[in-house]
Amino acid sequence: MEGEYLVTADKSRLDLHAIHDYLARESYWAQNIPLSIVEKSIAGSLCFGVFHNKQQIGFARLITDSATFAYLADVYILESHRGKGLSKLLMRTVLAHPGVQGLRRMLLVTADAHGLYRQFGFTDVPNPEKFMQLHNPDPYTKKEQ
Repeated sequence: MEGEYLVTADKSRLDLHAIHDYLARESYWAQNIPLSIVEKSIAGSLCFGVFHNKQQIGFARLITDSATFAYLADVYILESHRGKGLSKLLMRTVLAHPGVQGLRRMLLVTADAHGLYRQFGFTDVPNPEKFMQLHNPDPYTKKEQ
């Protein structure tokens, strides 16, 4: 708890519709994502909700084995609550969680928040040529064949 804001890993408090609304309509990385996919992704992840009173205003999701690796995804704070240090509060909470202690590697991809993540020890990937991906950039739209 920090002032009027709370960050929690209690999944029962998450507002799935608020998360889905942001990801599907506001985010640049998950446009048009179906609610069923958001629900499935949350079920298989360690999740953190940011709340102002009882309204969910932020979110972060870690895909992790809680032993060696984690991938940080779907991080956001609603625009009307930005500039209050909430992304830093969220990151401090994520990195302090017992489920991520002692991990060998944590990765993330961001288009515009490098400065935030660098404050928490994230660096550019050395030897990016070693990393590979299988990428489907538009899985939520049916294409005619």
